[in-house]
Amino acid sequence: MRQIFVIATKDLRLHLRNSTLLLFGIVLPLGLAVLFSTVLDDPGGGFQARYVVADEDRGPAANAFVTDVLGALTAESTFDVQRVAAATEATRMVDRGAVDAAFIVPAGFSADIAAGRTATLRVLGDVDSPIAAYVAREIAQSYATEVRGGRLAVAVTVAGGGRVDDPAGFAARVQALPPPLTVSAGSTADHELASRTFYPAGMAVFFLFFVAMLSVSTILAERTTGTMPRLLAAPVRRPTILVGKLLGGVGIGLVAMSVLMVSSTLLIGARWGPPLGVAALVTALVLAATGLMALVATAARTTEQATGWMSTLAVLMGMFGGTFAPLARVEGLAVLSYATPHRWFLQGLTDLAGGDLRAVVVPVVVLLGLAAATFSLTLLRIGKLVRP
Repeated sequence: MRQIFVIATKDLRLHLRNSTLLLFGIVLPLGLAVLFSTVLDDPGGGFQARYVVADEDRGPAANAFVTDVLGALTAESTFDVQRVAAATEATRMVDRGAVDAAFIVPAGFSADIAAGRTATLRVLGDVDSPIAAYVAREIAQSYATEVRGGRLAVAVTVAGGGRVDDPAGFAARVQALPPPLTVSAGSTADHELASRTFYPAGMAVFFLFFVAMLSVSTILAERTTGTMPRLLAAPVRRPTILVGKLLGGVGIGLVAMSVLMVSSTLLIGARWGPPLGVAALVTALVLAATGLMALVATAARTTEQATGWMSTLAVLMGMFGGTFAPLARVEGLAVLSYATPHRWFLQGLTDLAGGDLRAVVVPVVVLLGLAAATFSLTLLRIGKLVRP
């Protein structure tokens, strides 16, 4: 173990002085992450709706709609609801495109509802905002359904022989009852990576494989510099040499990922998630990347051939692993991406955004399984990598 530690720390010190490794491990991914997250940031945070309401009735039913229904919308950042004094002003705002839709409560609205007459609640929508206008219409329709339910309760009670002295008050009490079924409005943002986190994570995992490639390439280069023959001449077993050098590569990978996470958090506000879950994901990813690159190197005859194969594999896995853009909506590629460590790492971070540490268990197990398999196969082919 001491020999492994000595070799690993010596290689780690050499890697930290390697400007090419630092360029691929920190400078390039951080620069691209800042660029992408700035240029391709979430446009406006998703769906937004601007509404205006003109209450010309001022009655109890109108107040219930304006205060209880529309007032509840203002608590959501998605909706912006303004009040104006007259319907003409609300109409002009829709015509100018200043708002997406307008609710107009005409005079006599509350009186018509209390008397059991047909009441009208007008909704004007901007033709250039069809989705927001449709949502406004559904909001008004939902309130109309609630009022209709109160009337129906009165009618059923009377038809059943019951006595209702105050129909309007009875209907109001029915409307005040809690609904038998509620729909919880959630946001997928809690289970998705924001662009300020996705791009740093994507660039980090993409360039990590180049860091692993460069660290493995140093093992091949030592055959020509004379370092490897001297190591083999020393009383050190080949597996010890290989494990020590691969652990040195794992070390520089962990350093690069750590610097990227801290830097992206400070510079662009990336949110990686709970530290324990992120640490498990990053460690498993670095092990898998190092093992995979080492296994590819054992199949090559020369250093140049190994570098070519490893760089090609790193680019292809990065593209199909979804490091540049989420692949969830591209059905075929979404399935194919699960063959890459990149997808499992990004999937783990995405699931971790919900705050549940158990969500990373499967991605971590998959990545550790890949690391164990590739390290084992590399050790079986040790003669292809650790030789004079």
